[in-house]
Amino acid sequence: MTPKLHLTGDPAADKLLDDDPFALLTGMLLDQQIAMEVAFAGPKKIADRMGGFSVTKIAGADLEEFVELCVTKPAIHRYGGSMARRVHTLAQYIVENYDGRTEGIWTDGDPDGKEILKRLKALPGYGDQKARIFLALLGKQFGLGAPGWREAAGAYGEEGARRSIADVVDEDTLGEVRAYKKAAKTATKKA
Repeated sequence: MTPKLHLTGDPAADKLLDDDPFALLTGMLLDQQIAMEVAFAGPKKIADRMGGFSVTKIAGADLEEFVELCVTKPAIHRYGGSMARRVHTLAQYIVENYDGRTEGIWTDGDPDGKEILKRLKALPGYGDQKARIFLALLGKQFGLGAPGWREAAGAYGEEGARRSIADVVDEDTLGEVRAYKKAAKTATKKA
């Protein structure tokens, strides 16, 4: 993972997302009911409070102590307690199923896009849409070369799309994604 992400507006938070696949996976987990850049800044808040960011350290942390760490203001999420529990559960899953190697989701056994999507959907806290967006993020911003990743990501994999965090590369594209989401939400309300 070598790109320079621009997801949070905070270079240190973006660097953590660049450097640590579990931080990126956690940011995607947190990306619901709050602004995208706030969600993806969550891993940096955890790292600052834990003296670094580590999937094994999070997985092995006492759950209630980890929750307390995550709800300390500024909390990692609007629903800090429940999201802290989800992060903890996700960390345990990665340790148990991928030996703490998050990137194993998209590298172990040289999987194609369909298999990676299946693995992402199996993650605690990940549904179909979140899995497709994360797959698109891997393809668009990390150069994932798995055959069929665009097809597996569906509309989120379309080149030039401005549908999700997978398409955010700067302030302009962040604005375009926000406009798309707002229009989609308005269309849903009218339907």
